[in-house]
Amino acid sequence: MRRNGPVGPASDRHWRGSARLAVTCAVLFTALAFTVDWDAGTLTAPRALLWVALSTAVCAVLLPHRVSAGPGWLAVRTPWRRLVVHTDALAAVRQYDGVSSHLVLRDVHGHRLELDPRVLAANPLIWHELDTGVRRSIERGTLHRGADVLERLGHRIDDETTQAVLRASGLS
Repeated sequence: MRRNGPVGPASDRHWRGSARLAVTCAVLFTALAFTVDWDAGTLTAPRALLWVALSTAVCAVLLPHRVSAGPGWLAVRTPWRRLVVHTDALAAVRQYDGVSSHLVLRDVHGHRLELDPRVLAANPLIWHELDTGVRRSIERGTLHRGADVLERLGHRIDDETTQAVLRASGLS
């Protein structure tokens, strides 16, 4: 059945699996800690609370940020807050490489967010929304720094997509 009206925002299609992995790791950590503590005969209520608190911290650390995008905006939801930038009013884009590569986007309204560029490569709809917003920012003259960063990222994403299509079709 076809939906009428506007399409909902694009969101990270791999987030649920990553979140499930984070929760599974935290639950396994708790179970292992309880088992070892119980086997040693040292499991008490305060220690059980400590293990639950530590497993909650493990889950919070492992839980990936949830990225979504719509016409003119990109949002990153962390466990504590939601950050939004207006992609059609971007002022600067920077990419930091290293152990954990990340993009930093800042709009003319002073909003700022960071995201992993691999999320954009894995989610073409989010990349499309960001790319469309960047083009509007360039047309409006608000994007002063970083257009080249996004152009390089776009070429890399296009190359990865092309390689994946060729591999899937058996031509590579």
